[in-house]
Amino acid sequence: MNKTNAYAIETSGLNYMFRHGRKVVNEVSLKVPDGSIFGFLGPNGAGKTTTIRLLTGMLENDKDNIFIRGKSLKKNLPGIFEGIGTLIETPSLYLHLNARDNLRVITRLRKMDETRVDEVLQVVGLFNDRKRKVKEYSLGMKQRLGVAMALLPDPSLLILDEPANGLDPAGIIEIREMLKRLNRDLGKTIFVSSHLLNEVERTCTHVGIIHKGLMQFQGTMADLQESAGHGKQVTIKVDDTPRWKNLVTEKYPQATALVSNEFVLPVENSEDVTNITRELVMQGVPVRGVRTNEGLEEWFIKMTSN
Repeated sequence: MNKTNAYAIETSGLNYMFRHGRKVVNEVSLKVPDGSIFGFLGPNGAGKTTTIRLLTGMLENDKDNIFIRGKSLKKNLPGIFEGIGTLIETPSLYLHLNARDNLRVITRLRKMDETRVDEVLQVVGLFNDRKRKVKEYSLGMKQRLGVAMALLPDPSLLILDEPANGLDPAGIIEIREMLKRLNRDLGKTIFVSSHLLNEVERTCTHVGIIHKGLMQFQGTMADLQESAGHGKQVTIKVDDTPRWKNLVTEKYPQATALVSNEFVLPVENSEDVTNITRELVMQGVPVRGVRTNEGLEEWFIKMTSN
Protein backbone atom coordinates (compact mmCIF):
# COMPACT_ATOMS: atom_id res chain seq x y z
CA MET A 1 0.00 0.00 0.00
CA ASN A 2 1.41 3.40 -1.01
CA LYS A 3 1.77 6.15 1.58
CA THR A 4 1.04 9.85 1.09
CA ASN A 5 3.24 11.53 -1.50
CA ALA A 6 3.44 14.83 0.43
CA TYR A 7 6.92 13.64 1.34
CA ALA A 8 9.74 12.96 -1.08
CA ILE A 9 11.25 10.59 1.53
CA GLU A 10 9.45 8.97 4.44
CA THR A 11 10.74 6.30 6.80
CA SER A 12 9.13 4.61 9.80
CA GLY A 13 11.24 3.09 12.58
CA LEU A 14 14.33 2.61 10.42
CA ASN A 15 17.04 0.51 12.08
CA TYR A 16 20.44 -0.86 11.18
CA MET A 17 22.96 -2.83 13.21
CA PHE A 18 26.46 -3.88 12.18
CA ARG A 19 27.73 -7.37 12.92
CA HIS A 20 29.53 -6.36 16.09
CA GLY A 21 26.14 -5.50 17.60
CA ARG A 22 26.20 -1.69 17.68
CA LYS A 23 22.97 -0.16 16.39
CA VAL A 24 24.04 2.76 14.19
CA VAL A 25 20.51 3.71 13.08
CA ASN A 26 17.89 3.49 15.81
CA GLU A 27 14.14 3.90 15.06
CA VAL A 28 14.73 6.75 12.61
CA SER A 29 11.49 8.18 11.18
CA LEU A 30 12.20 10.79 8.52
CA LYS A 31 9.70 13.05 6.79
CA VAL A 32 11.34 15.02 3.95
CA PRO A 33 8.80 17.44 2.40
CA ASP A 34 8.56 17.49 -1.38
CA GLY A 35 10.25 20.62 -2.77
CA SER A 36 12.48 21.16 0.27
CA ILE A 37 16.21 21.30 0.84
CA PHE A 38 16.43 18.95 3.81
CA GLY A 39 19.65 19.11 5.80
CA PHE A 40 20.47 15.82 7.54
CA LEU A 41 22.73 17.05 10.28
CA GLY A 42 24.94 15.34 12.82
CA PRO A 43 28.54 14.89 13.94
CA ASN A 44 30.80 12.38 12.25
CA GLY A 45 29.73 8.85 13.12
CA ALA A 46 26.17 9.85 14.01
CA GLY A 47 24.58 7.51 11.47
CA LYS A 48 24.09 9.88 8.53
CA THR A 49 25.90 7.85 5.87
CA THR A 50 24.39 4.56 7.05
CA THR A 51 20.91 6.10 6.77
CA ILE A 52 21.65 7.34 3.27
CA ARG A 53 22.93 3.91 2.25
CA LEU A 54 19.64 2.43 3.45
CA LEU A 55 17.65 5.08 1.54
CA THR A 56 19.54 4.29 -1.66
CA GLY A 57 19.43 0.50 -1.33
CA MET A 58 23.19 0.20 -0.83
CA LEU A 59 22.53 -1.54 2.49
CA GLU A 60 19.91 -4.26 2.77
CA ASN A 61 16.85 -3.46 4.84
CA ASP A 62 14.57 -6.32 5.89
CA LYS A 63 11.54 -4.17 6.67
CA ASP A 64 9.28 -2.36 4.19
CA ASN A 65 9.58 1.02 5.91
CA ILE A 66 11.22 3.31 3.34
CA PHE A 67 8.98 5.23 0.94
CA ILE A 68 10.07 7.48 -1.93
CA ARG A 69 7.25 9.79 -3.00
CA GLY A 70 4.76 7.40 -1.48
CA LYS A 71 6.14 4.28 -3.14
CA SER A 72 7.76 1.43 -1.26
CA LEU A 73 11.49 1.30 -1.91
CA LYS A 74 11.60 -2.44 -1.21
CA LYS A 75 8.76 -3.28 -3.60
CA ASN A 76 9.85 -1.02 -6.46
CA LEU A 77 13.56 -1.84 -6.87
CA PRO A 78 15.37 -1.03 -9.08
CA GLY A 79 12.99 1.13 -11.14
CA ILE A 80 12.34 3.57 -8.32
CA PHE A 81 15.87 4.94 -8.70
CA GLU A 82 15.11 6.36 -12.16
CA GLY A 83 13.81 9.47 -10.39
CA ILE A 84 16.65 9.73 -7.86
CA GLY A 85 20.13 11.17 -8.30
CA THR A 86 22.76 10.28 -5.71
CA LEU A 87 26.24 11.34 -4.72
CA ILE A 88 27.61 9.23 -1.90
CA GLU A 89 30.93 10.52 -0.57
CA THR A 90 33.61 11.18 -3.23
CA PRO A 91 32.49 10.72 -6.86
CA SER A 92 34.30 8.13 -9.00
CA LEU A 93 35.91 10.07 -11.86
CA TYR A 94 38.22 9.31 -14.77
CA LEU A 95 40.95 11.84 -14.03
CA HIS A 96 42.60 11.48 -17.47
CA LEU A 97 39.36 12.45 -19.23
CA ASN A 98 37.69 15.83 -19.42
CA ALA A 99 34.34 16.57 -17.75
CA ARG A 100 32.29 16.09 -20.90
CA ASP A 101 33.82 12.67 -21.62
CA ASN A 102 33.29 11.56 -18.00
CA LEU A 103 29.58 12.23 -18.43
CA ARG A 104 29.48 10.67 -21.90
CA VAL A 105 30.77 7.40 -20.45
CA ILE A 106 27.76 7.31 -18.12
CA THR A 107 25.24 8.14 -20.85
CA ARG A 108 26.57 5.30 -23.02
CA LEU A 109 26.57 2.79 -20.18
CA ARG A 110 23.01 3.74 -19.20
CA LYS A 111 21.80 4.29 -22.79
CA MET A 112 20.88 7.91 -22.13
CA ASP A 113 20.60 10.90 -24.45
CA GLU A 114 24.00 12.64 -24.77
CA THR A 115 22.34 16.04 -25.13
CA ARG A 116 21.95 16.02 -21.36
CA VAL A 117 25.73 16.24 -20.95
CA ASP A 118 26.10 19.91 -21.86
CA GLU A 119 22.83 20.77 -20.10
CA VAL A 120 23.99 19.47 -16.71
CA LEU A 121 27.45 21.00 -17.14
CA GLN A 122 25.70 24.36 -17.53
CA VAL A 123 23.60 23.71 -14.44
CA VAL A 124 26.60 22.97 -12.18
CA GLY A 125 28.72 25.76 -13.65
CA LEU A 126 31.33 23.62 -15.41
CA PHE A 127 30.42 24.21 -19.04
CA ASN A 128 33.35 26.59 -19.64
CA ASP A 129 35.71 23.98 -18.16
CA ARG A 130 34.16 21.00 -19.95
CA LYS A 131 37.29 20.30 -22.04
CA ARG A 132 39.76 20.44 -19.15
CA LYS A 133 41.02 17.15 -17.80
CA VAL A 134 39.47 16.35 -14.46
CA LYS A 135 42.90 15.88 -12.84
CA GLU A 136 43.27 19.68 -13.21
CA TYR A 137 40.03 20.35 -11.33
CA SER A 138 39.84 21.65 -7.78
CA LEU A 139 38.11 19.47 -5.19
CA GLY A 140 35.04 21.70 -5.37
CA MET A 141 34.87 21.33 -9.15
CA LYS A 142 35.13 17.54 -8.81
CA GLN A 143 32.23 17.56 -6.35
CA ARG A 144 30.16 19.63 -8.76
CA LEU A 145 30.99 17.17 -11.52
CA GLY A 146 29.75 14.40 -9.23
CA VAL A 147 26.47 16.31 -8.84
CA ALA A 148 26.33 16.65 -12.64
CA MET A 149 26.53 12.85 -12.87
CA ALA A 150 23.62 12.57 -10.46
CA LEU A 151 21.62 15.04 -12.58
CA LEU A 152 22.03 13.20 -15.88
CA PRO A 153 18.72 11.28 -15.68
CA ASP A 154 16.95 14.54 -14.68
CA PRO A 155 15.84 13.23 -11.25
CA SER A 156 13.26 15.03 -9.15
CA LEU A 157 15.08 14.01 -5.94
CA LEU A 158 18.78 14.38 -5.13
CA ILE A 159 20.41 12.53 -2.22
CA LEU A 160 23.87 13.91 -1.44
CA ASP A 161 26.22 12.71 1.30
CA GLU A 162 28.55 15.43 2.64
CA PRO A 163 29.02 17.23 -0.74
CA ALA A 164 31.01 20.03 0.92
CA ASN A 165 33.26 17.75 2.99
CA GLY A 166 36.93 18.74 2.77
CA LEU A 167 36.31 21.82 0.64
CA ASP A 168 37.89 25.22 1.19
CA PRO A 169 35.59 28.21 1.87
CA ALA A 170 35.29 29.05 -1.83
CA GLY A 171 34.36 25.46 -2.68
CA ILE A 172 31.75 25.37 0.11
CA ILE A 173 30.13 28.53 -1.24
CA GLU A 174 30.08 27.02 -4.76
CA ILE A 175 28.24 23.92 -3.51
CA ARG A 176 25.85 26.00 -1.39
CA GLU A 177 24.83 28.29 -4.25
CA MET A 178 24.50 25.36 -6.65
CA LEU A 179 22.12 23.51 -4.30
CA LYS A 180 19.97 26.61 -3.83
CA ARG A 181 19.84 27.10 -7.60
CA LEU A 182 18.87 23.48 -8.24
CA ASN A 183 16.04 23.79 -5.74
CA ARG A 184 14.85 27.27 -6.72
CA ASP A 185 15.22 27.18 -10.50
CA LEU A 186 14.77 23.49 -11.32
CA GLY A 187 12.45 22.44 -8.50
CA LYS A 188 14.66 19.62 -7.22
CA THR A 189 14.01 18.20 -3.78
CA ILE A 190 17.42 17.84 -2.12
CA PHE A 191 18.31 15.62 0.83
CA VAL A 192 21.82 16.57 1.89
CA SER A 193 23.80 15.25 4.84
CA SER A 194 26.30 17.43 6.64
CA HIS A 195 28.05 17.97 9.94
CA LEU A 196 28.29 21.75 9.37
CA LEU A 197 25.44 23.59 11.11
CA ASN A 198 26.33 26.95 9.57
CA GLU A 199 26.09 25.55 6.05
CA VAL A 200 22.79 23.81 6.74
CA GLU A 201 21.47 27.05 8.24
CA ARG A 202 22.42 29.01 5.12
CA THR A 203 21.19 26.44 2.62
CA CYS A 204 18.29 24.38 3.92
CA THR A 205 14.58 24.92 4.43
CA HIS A 206 14.22 21.92 6.75
CA VAL A 207 16.59 20.02 9.00
CA GLY A 208 16.85 16.72 10.84
CA ILE A 209 19.47 16.16 13.53
CA ILE A 210 20.78 12.67 14.29
CA HIS A 211 23.17 11.71 17.08
CA LYS A 212 24.31 8.20 17.99
CA GLY A 213 21.73 6.79 15.59
CA LEU A 214 18.79 8.58 17.21
CA MET A 215 16.81 11.48 15.74
CA GLN A 216 17.13 14.47 18.06
CA PHE A 217 15.10 16.96 16.04
CA GLN A 218 13.16 17.32 12.79
CA GLY A 219 11.41 20.38 11.35
CA THR A 220 11.92 23.76 9.68
CA MET A 221 14.83 26.06 10.45
CA ALA A 222 12.38 28.32 12.34
CA ASP A 223 11.30 25.30 14.41
CA LEU A 224 14.95 24.56 15.17
CA GLN A 225 15.60 28.10 16.37
CA GLU A 226 12.50 27.95 18.56
CA SER A 227 13.64 24.63 20.04
CA ALA A 228 16.99 26.19 20.81
CA GLY A 229 15.23 28.78 22.93
CA HIS A 230 16.28 31.67 20.75
CA GLY A 231 17.57 32.35 17.31
CA LYS A 232 20.70 34.06 16.10
CA GLN A 233 21.19 37.66 17.17
CA VAL A 234 23.46 40.47 16.03
CA THR A 235 24.84 43.10 18.39
CA ILE A 236 25.75 46.39 16.71
CA LYS A 237 27.92 48.90 18.58
CA VAL A 238 27.43 52.56 17.71
CA ASP A 239 28.44 55.98 19.00
CA ASP A 240 25.79 57.67 21.16
CA THR A 241 22.94 55.13 21.28
CA PRO A 242 20.23 57.63 22.43
CA ARG A 243 20.85 59.80 19.37
CA TRP A 244 20.16 56.93 16.95
CA LYS A 245 17.58 54.98 18.94
CA ASN A 246 14.50 56.36 17.15
CA LEU A 247 15.99 55.83 13.69
CA VAL A 248 17.11 52.27 14.42
CA THR A 249 13.93 51.14 16.20
CA GLU A 250 11.72 52.72 13.52
CA LYS A 251 13.60 50.76 10.86
CA TYR A 252 13.88 47.62 13.02
CA PRO A 253 11.10 47.60 15.67
CA GLN A 254 12.48 44.40 17.20
CA ALA A 255 15.78 46.11 18.06
CA THR A 256 16.69 46.47 21.72
CA ALA A 257 18.87 49.43 22.78
CA LEU A 258 21.45 48.73 25.46
CA VAL A 259 23.14 51.29 27.72
CA SER A 260 26.56 50.21 26.44
CA ASN A 261 26.01 51.95 23.08
CA GLU A 262 24.74 48.72 21.50
CA PHE A 263 21.66 47.56 19.65
CA VAL A 264 20.61 43.87 19.62
CA LEU A 265 18.50 42.52 16.74
CA PRO A 266 17.28 39.00 15.93
CA VAL A 267 18.42 37.71 12.53
CA GLU A 268 17.87 34.51 10.58
CA ASN A 269 21.20 34.20 8.79
CA SER A 270 24.50 35.86 7.97
CA GLU A 271 23.01 37.68 5.00
CA ASP A 272 20.68 39.52 7.40
CA VAL A 273 23.68 40.73 9.40
CA THR A 274 25.30 42.13 6.26
CA ASN A 275 22.10 43.80 5.05
CA ILE A 276 21.29 45.40 8.41
CA THR A 277 24.83 46.73 8.84
CA ARG A 278 24.87 48.15 5.31
CA GLU A 279 21.46 49.82 5.78
CA LEU A 280 22.45 51.48 9.06
CA VAL A 281 25.69 52.82 7.58
CA MET A 282 23.77 54.22 4.59
CA GLN A 283 21.43 55.98 7.05
CA GLY A 284 24.45 57.66 8.64
CA VAL A 285 24.58 55.54 11.80
CA PRO A 286 28.24 55.37 13.01
CA VAL A 287 28.63 51.58 13.32
CA ARG A 288 31.76 50.80 15.36
CA GLY A 289 31.46 47.04 15.71
CA VAL A 290 29.33 44.02 14.84
CA ARG A 291 29.21 40.64 16.55
CA THR A 292 26.81 37.72 16.26
CA ASN A 293 25.46 35.52 19.02
CA GLU A 294 25.63 31.98 17.61
CA GLY A 295 23.09 30.60 20.07
CA LEU A 296 21.85 27.99 17.60
CA GLU A 297 25.35 26.63 17.03
CA GLU A 298 26.04 26.45 20.75
CA TRP A 299 22.75 24.59 21.26
CA PHE A 300 23.59 22.12 18.51
CA ILE A 301 27.03 21.41 19.98
CA LYS A 302 25.47 20.84 23.39
CA MET A 303 22.85 18.49 21.89
CA THR A 304 25.43 16.35 20.09
CA SER A 305 28.23 16.42 22.66
CA ASN A 306 29.33 13.29 24.47
